[in-house]
Amino acid sequence: MKNNPLPRLDKDIQLRKKLLEHCRLGPGELWEDEAAGHRVGCLDATDPDAIAMLMDGDRATLAVHDPPYNLIAFDERSIDAYIGWCRLWIENTYAALADDASMYIWLGADQNDGFQPLPDFMIMMRGFDAFAPRSFITVRNQRGYGTQKNWMAVRQELLYYTKGKPRFKVLYTDIPKILKGYYKTVDGRVQENIERSRSDNIRPGNVWVDIQQVFYRMEENVSGCYAQKPLKSIDRIVESGSEKGDTVIDFFSHSGTTLVSCEKLGRRCRTIDNDPVFCEVTIRRLEHFRKTGRTGWQNSHPFEDVIPDKNNAENRDDKGRM
Repeated sequence: MKNNPLPRLDKDIQLRKKLLEHCRLGPGELWEDEAAGHRVGCLDATDPDAIAMLMDGDRATLAVHDPPYNLIAFDERSIDAYIGWCRLWIENTYAALADDASMYIWLGADQNDGFQPLPDFMIMMRGFDAFAPRSFITVRNQRGYGTQKNWMAVRQELLYYTKGKPRFKVLYTDIPKILKGYYKTVDGRVQENIERSRSDNIRPGNVWVDIQQVFYRMEENVSGCYAQKPLKSIDRIVESGSEKGDTVIDFFSHSGTTLVSCEKLGRRCRTIDNDPVFCEVTIRRLEHFRKTGRTGWQNSHPFEDVIPDKNNAENRDDKGRM
């Protein structure tokens, strides 16, 4: 079986130097997709001029952000510095959103360090009257952080805020309704919950247990990217919070999941990352999806043309060619 993974691209300095030579974008540059109108920028999420260039007068109905947790450009900062940084990109998100829009933010809670930065971020958001808190979603991982001295950590936190009065489409999971016992009198007749239901499956609540976290055996896996968000979770957000033809923004592209979701579901994506390597990963993932129909690189990676399969390395030259 083919097995050609990459190490974490935010950790391997020598590999990053090699990959930078093959990146289409440098700091301040923008990639335009002529086919569907997507944009990928190597831009700073805290720079209002950069975000204005990204949007070019467009307004988004949905924001899906997955910022690094307590890191700014891979460097760990104090919690005050991190929250100050978050405040800036939240302000730019507000400016990029339509009057009626939704915003989802993935944010961790480090149980070994005072649960930061999650509570600090939530308190900071109280200062933005224009954003109303709507839900605190927990995504349950199948694989967790094992320990013999604590409960296994198997959750991811997702915050849902709204600006104005955006649309919200009711969705259903693929989990069948199997529990009975909730009765209600309707038109003079006692009916149970399954009988009254609009679907044989349950609606997603604010605890998502039906989404598989990404690992190397999955087709959507993008080797080299850390804490990649499952495509199914982003699809759920995009479908519930936008319509076909709408614009969706993501200021921390990383593995390009929001872009692929928008491509699948007929939305325009405006996404950025301040790292040229992850911008290139994002663009290559879209191209790979269009070419093959596959959402990632199971047992492989986006830079096979640069770093070939180690099993065939002896048959290639130093540029990865056969």
